[in-house]
Amino acid sequence: MKKIVKFFTVLALLFIIGASLVAHAATYFPFEEEHRKLKEKTIMKVGSIVYVFHSGTPDVKNAIAVNDTLTVYRESPSCDMKEVGKIKVLSCAGENYLKVEVIEGEIKLNDIARKGPVSFLVILSEDRCKGAAIIVPKNE
Repeated sequence: MKKIVKFFTVLALLFIIGASLVAHAATYFPFEEEHRKLKEKTIMKVGSIVYVFHSGTPDVKNAIAVNDTLTVYRESPSCDMKEVGKIKVLSCAGENYLKVEVIEGEIKLNDIARKGPVSFLVILSEDRCKGAAIIVPKNE
């Protein structure tokens, strides 16, 4: 009888440990945690080069030109948008990206830049890009 109880106890422990290992193997938590830490640490100040993402639709392309100034907002925990800085458009970087320079305030990843009805997402600082993330097509 003792052997059967020990057997089922060991079997139950193995099942509990094994199930948690399998469940943790498929989670995205480590990446979310890394992104959160990166978001908190990465602050771009005046003079920093930043890339912003946009949808690439014609209305966005028509609303933005080189040397335009965009206001940057950050969402607070209460879902209010607070102005945190300004950026200046330097150039287009592919179909869906703009290369911009911080001209006022401090910008973080996932801040929202706006000009009129169009919005952009701050995605990457130039020092993190290292030329690999944004591919600028050659005009032929």
